[in-house]
Amino acid sequence: MQKLIQNHDPKGMRNLILNFPKQAEEAVSIGYAAKIKLNTKKIQNIIITGLGGSAIGGDLLRAYLADKCNVPVIVNRHYYFPKYVGKNSLVIVSSYSGNTEETVSSYKDAIKRKAVIFCITSGGEVERMAKKYKHPYIKIPGGLPPRAALGYSFFPTLIALSKLGFIKDQKKEMKETLALLNDLSLRYSNHDSADNQALNLAKALHGKLPLIYSAADKFDTVNTRWRGQITENSKTLAFGHVFPELNHNEIVGWEVLTDIMKNIHVVILRDKEDFKRIQLRMDVSKGIINGLADGITEVYSEGKSLLTRTFSLLYLADWLSFYLAMYAGVDPNPVKKIDFLKEELGKVK
Repeated sequence: MQKLIQNHDPKGMRNLILNFPKQAEEAVSIGYAAKIKLNTKKIQNIIITGLGGSAIGGDLLRAYLADKCNVPVIVNRHYYFPKYVGKNSLVIVSSYSGNTEETVSSYKDAIKRKAVIFCITSGGEVERMAKKYKHPYIKIPGGLPPRAALGYSFFPTLIALSKLGFIKDQKKEMKETLALLNDLSLRYSNHDSADNQALNLAKALHGKLPLIYSAADKFDTVNTRWRGQITENSKTLAFGHVFPELNHNEIVGWEVLTDIMKNIHVVILRDKEDFKRIQLRMDVSKGIINGLADGITEVYSEGKSLLTRTFSLLYLADWLSFYLAMYAGVDPNPVKKIDFLKEELGKVK
């Protein structure tokens, strides 16, 4: 594995993943140091607007805060907002680069709608606009691939929402999460260990089409992140669905394309607090799929708090996708097709 890393990771994606616990710790410090003062007494909804790696932090907040926040948290991935967004909306503009085309557009739309706004960015147009319109913003370090900056997009925003009074302070949960991330970093970075779960799962998924299943309520975003990391880092297609919806349609599809199904490896993301009927659905579905797919791997979250259990699965996906890239012989850093797409879009104004 060391030789594969030397040959295929020239820009150091492994180091970025290895140091994610430090990033998360720094992100927490940034969050507590940030000064976000806004009048939020009349806020009826919170909308986090962003795309890609910047939006995934918002999606995680949406799922995590579902039973903690008294107002709905919604993620917007468009150039503009739905009609209900207005002066009683808190819009969080999240763009790692600060120049994401759709996010800058939606920021302008939020200003027109007179929404309450704060931003999180490393610079660019979003920072320029925040200064111009005197919107509070959290400045985060730049220079990383957005998908490798999840800690910066998630933790400061979580802390800001507690400062603004929407949720209780999550200090205890974050402390547990940081401790587990440090432990997992040691475990998953040791590619000589026979117990390295990330490496073993990469071996099982190499050359196969990953299909990720999870519960819909708390882990739908974790599911999305798994697919995103696999596709961007290892340049491998990955698909997924969530319980219980997949039991009302997709489960029937395990019938006709037998040759293709033999090349699909199913990963079921599980959590000790998955709803009991969902746990039963997972067990029954596993029995239906068994023998049709290449294999089924169940992955269980670790930790006490929901925050810790969420990040245990997220961090596993980071390492898994990296090892998949090494086995595939590809550099995990460049995203040439995304770069090409942006160049083509830039030609048309």
